[in-house]
Amino acid sequence: VQLVESGGGLVQAGGSLRLSCAASGFSFNDYAIGWFRQAPGKKREGVSCISPGEDSTNYADSVKGRFTISSDNAKNTVYLQMDSLKPEDTAIYYCAAVHSIVVPNCVAPRPGYFQNWGQGTQVTVSS
Repeated sequence: VQLVESGGGLVQAGGSLRLSCAASGFSFNDYAIGWFRQAPGKKREGVSCISPGEDSTNYADSVKGRFTISSDNAKNTVYLQMDSLKPEDTAIYYCAAVHSIVVPNCVAPRPGYFQNWGQGTQVTVSS
């Protein structure tokens, strides 16, 4: 299993970024893919989750209405479109994968449930 994130960077508050997570080594439709983030001194937290095979998505309350998760099954890639970014969104963003049987329909996708992680991509939002 391999997950490779890209798309992070520096953006002003109110701006947008799109993160990508390219997946390989597993059956894309059998897995849930989650986006998580970790800011300095804080615990890793869930941001969003998608289960392509179940057509399910999930968002943390802090990003609902601003972030959109999607997948391109032909490319085995998951995207996180982040709009109306705030300074508090600053963190390293990770994508992670686990078989969808562990988090059916992406309900309550805790970091500890996910077995496979990418290297992370830095997102910095300036005020």
